Amino acid sequence: MRKNTHVRSASCLDRRDFLAAAGITYGAVAFPWLKADAGESGETGREKGAATVRGAFLYPPSKKLRKPGAWWSWPGKDFDAEGRQKNYMDRLKSIEQNLGMRISMDDKPLDAEASVAQFINDVKRSKPDGLLLVPFKGGHFVHIDRILNEVKVPTVIFSSLGVKHGPVSHYRRPGVYFIQSLDNLDAVEYGMRMIKTARWMKESRIISLAGTVDRNYVVPHIGTQVEVFPMKRFVYEIERTKITDAVRELARAYMKNAKKIVEPAEAEIINAARVHFANKRILEAEKGDAIMIDCLRRGLYMPCMSFMSLRDEGIAAGCQNDLNATLTLMLVQHLFDRPGFSQNYCLETEKNHYFGSHCTCASKLFGTTKPAEPYLLRDYAHTNDPTCCPQVLWREGEAVTMAMYLTGQRPQMLVYSGNVVKSYDMPPVGGCRTNVEITINEVNDICDVKPVHHQAIFYGDYAKRLRSFCQLYGIEVVT
Repeated sequence: MRKNTHVRSASCLDRRDFLAAAGITYGAVAFPWLKADAGESGETGREKGAATVRGAFLYPPSKKLRKPGAWWSWPGKDFDAEGRQKNYMDRLKSIEQNLGMRISMDDKPLDAEASVAQFINDVKRSKPDGLLLVPFKGGHFVHIDRILNEVKVPTVIFSSLGVKHGPVSHYRRPGVYFIQSLDNLDAVEYGMRMIKTARWMKESRIISLAGTVDRNYVVPHIGTQVEVFPMKRFVYEIERTKITDAVRELARAYMKNAKKIVEPAEAEIINAARVHFANKRILEAEKGDAIMIDCLRRGLYMPCMSFMSLRDEGIAAGCQNDLNATLTLMLVQHLFDRPGFSQNYCLETEKNHYFGSHCTCASKLFGTTKPAEPYLLRDYAHTNDPTCCPQVLWREGEAVTMAMYLTGQRPQMLVYSGNVVKSYDMPPVGGCRTNVEITINEVNDICDVKPVHHQAIFYGDYAKRLRSFCQLYGIEVVT
């Protein structure tokens, strides 16, 4: 067996504090679906294994090429393959630690056919989540082609500029992320993040609160588990949540951090905080990584403020029990640390712009560790019930991406990019409380944007990277 180098990194499994859980007073467990009277441990989500990547460098030892008459071809005789491997390994160890995954690279480069065959057999036996292949000689791409043909594992290929000449378009295919760029280990890190995210999605659990029947299922292709609980579970958890000091503290934080309080009275804001504690307790009790709720027409129990808080913590929260939207929010969060804004769309036909609005939105649109964008406290836009929801103000000119994962036996991803034009006052604009008008780069006529509600808009131009994820995992990109 070939010796390989592996640095076991500290785990970076995403664990988030259960906000002030000790301040909640629990009633007796009265329903069979509640697996535990949770709230004390400070944990949500199931334990997950670290993603594993098996890798190799491909080149002949330099001493072979120093002999008279040896033919270097590209990258040329000045290329220090062994020194470059050492430098890359140092950075790969850092990537491994940053991402909390395992990257096992062979010490010796793959050169002869026998070493390639042994590598292939090792990969078939160990079944890693992905491969990383780093060629240092153009002629050794024949080995890469053999590995790709014989091992059907998502593969990142990193070829520094000047290693290979000629076309590479045949590597733009499902199952492969091909990088050709000068010492660009940042791109390699994103490749590793994609593999880690796919593993995380496969091991994750969405808690769905809808209907009247318990059931569970696995999403095809991406592998995420969904556990469905009756909607009365949501109501029960809210009703048993007392108005504690911790609940009041969260309500005060909502009020203090708001740019303005427009409609809600303090009682509605406190009730919104109670809903958030109930949602966190459900997530913890069921070890959920994300939540989605049949939330329309819930009156006092609208979860809009809670969904803002959950997304700000990096936890996907899907409106209207929309599975595709929830999966998209999960992907975006773990690929880019960007909370997405699921929204209903409208088309500004005269300016050729896209307009999206909904009654909940993350405030930490630049990421969970970054400052929040300004928000107002509003009532829910579609009922006269006493409610509270956020109106988040988007930053004009900011680059954005819009996406939607569509499940199915042949999954698809809608991908668009653009820039923020503005967020409107409401009134005069109609729709839902948070709104944003954006440009779209991929279509000439805005009416050609695919007519799908709840697409996720998020800060940053990540369209190219999202398309790379789709290519690596066989997802058809649609624009």
